[in-house]
Amino acid sequence: MGQIIEFPASNPALPRGARSDLPYRNASDLIARESFPSAVFFLASGMFEAHKLAPRSAALFATQQRWLLSHAAIAHFFRPIGAVKPGLSRRSLGVLGPALGLSSRNTAHTFFDEAMKYGVIQPVDDRVIGHGSLAKPSLESLSLLVLWYNLHFQALDLLDDGQRYVQFSTQWEDLLRLIQPIVADSLFFSPAVREPGPLYRIFSWIDSGGWVMDRLIAGVDRESFLAQGRCFTDVRSIAYLARSTGLSSAHTSRKISEAQSIGGLGWVGRPGHSTMWISRDFYEEYAQFQAQKLAILDGALAKALAGGVSAGQGAHHCE
Repeated sequence: MGQIIEFPASNPALPRGARSDLPYRNASDLIARESFPSAVFFLASGMFEAHKLAPRSAALFATQQRWLLSHAAIAHFFRPIGAVKPGLSRRSLGVLGPALGLSSRNTAHTFFDEAMKYGVIQPVDDRVIGHGSLAKPSLESLSLLVLWYNLHFQALDLLDDGQRYVQFSTQWEDLLRLIQPIVADSLFFSPAVREPGPLYRIFSWIDSGGWVMDRLIAGVDRESFLAQGRCFTDVRSIAYLARSTGLSSAHTSRKISEAQSIGGLGWVGRPGHSTMWISRDFYEEYAQFQAQKLAILDGALAKALAGGVSAGQGAHHCE
């Protein structure tokens, strides 16, 4: 991804019925496939490695709240959501956060300010950005978003030998603007995404907690997968887990203890000095969350392709 993409400041508003007719399969159908665990392990490994490429930018999206806010921001940039003023700005995100039930106005403003500070977004022009001034995603953040989509489409292809990754990666400049508003809208209104299970929630609402889960799932021993109702991992040290995800050892230890107290994980031997295992419930909550995302992305891509994508679609150009 070496191109510089210039997108317009705004696009037509997202129709309110856009989320009602997605052609994706049920998440349960994906989970039932024999190859689904392989897709889950692929996603966990890919997403854990991906955050290393741009840790500062990735850290901005490292909680469930910020992850959903980022999807709202980029979706609104491509196609305004509802009646909120077109174009991504501090003011528009401050309206979207409360409207979508994602955050307070102040939290959304803080998120916008941090995104600007760390170059995740940048001004549309050279003027000093103000409360209503328009911003756009930086090339680095767009690259991370495209990588996120590529990983998920590759995971879907593992389930049925499909061609989603090729279709998206060869047309991403046209497809991204079509897919992102559909995906974001579906994520906001998915109970499985907004209200994941208790073990998933322990980690998803702390900084870098998602990466802790990704690392645990990525480290599962495939040969003994779900033996005796447990998944044995290659993690043996809380200190290592903390270093690899950017959390403090004390904070990581507290969250591990919290998950352990409700049976989500444990140690084969001496805590902190032996192999860690995660429970079937932990794996299944994680897998359910991934399945819901995959179903949403599968439908969004199918809908975009069915609508037709041409090289000239959209008011943008590459240099």
